[in-house]
This record gives sequence, structure tokens and C-alpha cells, in this order.
Amino acid sequence: MVRRRNHGLANGRVGFVLVEVIRYRSAMPGAAVRGCILSTSCGVMMDRSTRFWDRIAERYSRRAVGDEAAYQKKLRVTRDYFEPQMEVLELGCGTGSTAIAHAPYVEHIQAIDISSKMIAIAQGKADAANVNNVSLEQSTIDELSVPEQTLDAVLALSVLHLLENKEAVIAKVHQMLKPGGVFVTSTACLGDTMKFFKVIAPIGMFLGLMPLLKIFTTAELKDSLTDAGFEIDYQWQPGKGKAVFIVAKKAHNSPTTGS
Repeated sequence: MVRRRNHGLANGRVGFVLVEVIRYRSAMPGAAVRGCILSTSCGVMMDRSTRFWDRIAERYSRRAVGDEAAYQKKLRVTRDYFEPQMEVLELGCGTGSTAIAHAPYVEHIQAIDISSKMIAIAQGKADAANVNNVSLEQSTIDELSVPEQTLDAVLALSVLHLLENKEAVIAKVHQMLKPGGVFVTSTACLGDTMKFFKVIAPIGMFLGLMPLLKIFTTAELKDSLTDAGFEIDYQWQPGKGKAVFIVAKKAHNSPTTGS
């Protein structure tokens, strides 16, 4: 059985990252971890992030989903938006389980991750499952060249809270999507229940004990999406303190960038 990435909060990427950053803090002081996943402008911190995820890729791939029922619901809801001819992009695909699970429902999925080791594991999974319509690539979003209005869906699961500038990424995703396209996210909104992290996180990052971790509320996340031109089409949270799952849709009458 393919073990899937965990998209919850307490048992998901946030908790996993914190444990692993502490484990490797001596070797990687001040690591920004996955905060540089989508930007080449982070320089040395991005290099540390890449090394971190390469180092723990095998262990990460063996972790089982903490809330299988919630994960399966997110898959089902996402597929309700899919059609067979669709072109899909997944940002921060990790070891590829979600992309592979969605592959039978669309024409093609391009899946990127900053870690070459993660991508290698994902490719092995795809080969073993005989999945031929998933293209896996080590890349950041800055390095990725996608023409405007060419994608039908973009997935960013357990990613937005680990970015330095989520608004810039959301805006770029909006440009990539066709009118009517969807942006599917699952995000830890720590500002809803753990506001004290706004004080703790900067200290932890300075001491090299924590990765880059942005603290914002669900309302603030929704504002970021709507300010970029998205409409919230679906929202669900499996429980208090869990990741917020949102499907945001690009309006059919959204103007082309620069018009």
C-alpha cells in the first residue's frame, strides 16, 4: 500500500518539520526548511531547505496519514472539480502520493518539489504504479515556466503557511489558471488557535529550532485568496486545530494580467 502524505496539522507537515528541524539543528543552524520551497530568492536558506528535505525524504515517505478519513475526503472533493482533459500542477508534491492518486482523473499532472530525493521517491512510486501521466520535477515556482491561463487546477497542500510571501505565490497561481480554474489548498492556520506562535516562531527560527512558519488566521488566508481575484467555492476543516481545506475558483471574467 502506498503511504500518503499527511495533510493534517498536529500529525502533519508542521509537526513533522518541527521534530526534524530540532533533530538536525546542530548540522543546519537557522534552517528555513520548506519556507523557500517556492522561491529562489532565499539563497543560502533555500540550500539548507533542500538539504534538510533530501536528508529526511526516506523517513518522511514512510509516515502514514494521521487522519485517513479526512485525507480521503479531500481527495474526493478535489476530484469533484476534475475533468478528464484537465492539466493540473501540484506545488510541493513531496513523495508524490497525492499526484499519483489523482492521476486517473485528469489528462496530466505536473508535480514539483524542491527536494531531488523526494522527487526520486515519487518517481519510484509512479513507476511501480505504472502511472504515466504524472511529470515529476525538482523545481521552485520561480524556476517553473508556465504560460498564463494554461492550467485547469493547481494544488498546494500543506504549503502556504511555510512561505515567506504567500500572497506572491497566490497571485502567480491566479495568473497560471484558466478562467474558472481552481486552486486547491490545505493550510495550517495557526492564528486561529495558537496565536502565541507569533512570538515563539521568530525566536525559534533565530535559534535554528524551527522552520519558517507564518502565523495567520483562516479569515486572513481567505482575504489573501479573494484579494488575488479568487472566489471561495468550498471550505472545510475536519476539526479544531486541523488544516483548513479550501477550493478557490478563478472567476470566468478574470482579466488577463496587464490588461
